Amino acid sequence: MKLSTWKFLFQIQNRILPVVHKELDFWKQQALRIPDPELRHQALESIRNKTFHCEGGSIYAVTTTAAESLIQLIAAFQTISDYLDNLCDRSTSLDPEDFHCLHQSMLDAVSLMTPLHDYYQVRRLSGEPCEDDGYLEKLVRTCRKQISKLPNYHLVEGQIFEWVSLYRDLQVHKHVHPKDREQRLIQWWEAHQSRFPELRWYEFAAATGSTLGIFALFSVAAQASAAKDSISRLQQAYFPWIAATHILLDYLVDYEEDQIGGDLNFVAYYSSQEEASKRLHWIAERSRQEAGLMFDLSPIHSIAVDGLLGLYLSDGKVKRHSSIRQIAKSLLRESSIRSKIFYLYSKWIRGKEVRMQLPRV
Repeated sequence: MKLSTWKFLFQIQNRILPVVHKELDFWKQQALRIPDPELRHQALESIRNKTFHCEGGSIYAVTTTAAESLIQLIAAFQTISDYLDNLCDRSTSLDPEDFHCLHQSMLDAVSLMTPLHDYYQVRRLSGEPCEDDGYLEKLVRTCRKQISKLPNYHLVEGQIFEWVSLYRDLQVHKHVHPKDREQRLIQWWEAHQSRFPELRWYEFAAATGSTLGIFALFSVAAQASAAKDSISRLQQAYFPWIAATHILLDYLVDYEEDQIGGDLNFVAYYSSQEEASKRLHWIAERSRQEAGLMFDLSPIHSIAVDGLLGLYLSDGKVKRHSSIRQIAKSLLRESSIRSKIFYLYSKWIRGKEVRMQLPRV
């Protein structure tokens, strides 16, 4: 399938994003019905501040004929992820059992046969009011409903379950008390190190935080025919390479904010600017190579890698820290023509959004 950069952007802007925004509007209305004020606030904030997560994930619907159904699935799953991230970030208990229980919802969302759980059980036992009017369960059931429509989900279910399990492990380890966090993450990495010897522990952790590979597998499962060989190639490309590129770029952009706030940032573990730049270059290049090997299956994977670089490096926060700015410049300079087009397009979109928010005089 041929898909030029400009055709892709046209499809995103005119066919995909309107459906994404319709889905998020629906979930916003559901969130407004949550009785508990704190849960309602976090649900609404996660949608308001992280819309771009659903927008980005929905690029995988461009190449499928069942675009609306796939977008509904991606939007619901990503909304669970963003909502739980907010709940864990704002948690005062720092209880790993609570984080584990909350994230069971993500495993239930991708498992059609298992019974649903009480995701707020640990919070209820501690005396917290957790009435959400079924909001989280509705998200889980929506994922299951859309997954049941995927003709080849049985071919990818095992890998998706593994990646969601790793994602849950990361969220548990990274949200505990800061004094325990690093040790837990390193011990967790040691259990997986033999499979990914080329990575540092914080690069592996970053890779587990991406949902892009899950969405890519959703899109494969949506196809009428899906070869096991193509699924295997996709698995190798997305984890760890494309997934690590995604989340390390995210941490690169947030570096200064995290330093000021004392928050965990995986890019901060590099010993120097030079080492960070070298490793990010290497991981991004591996991502491009792996995505290129799948071009006969779909161009969307190469587009995704180039889009990640263009999107994140165009973020205005990159300019705030001199070292981060230099790393970003170097990454952009070595990137593809398509990445540079996405960079300029993203800058234009960001500028357009700012202008729309400015008061008229």
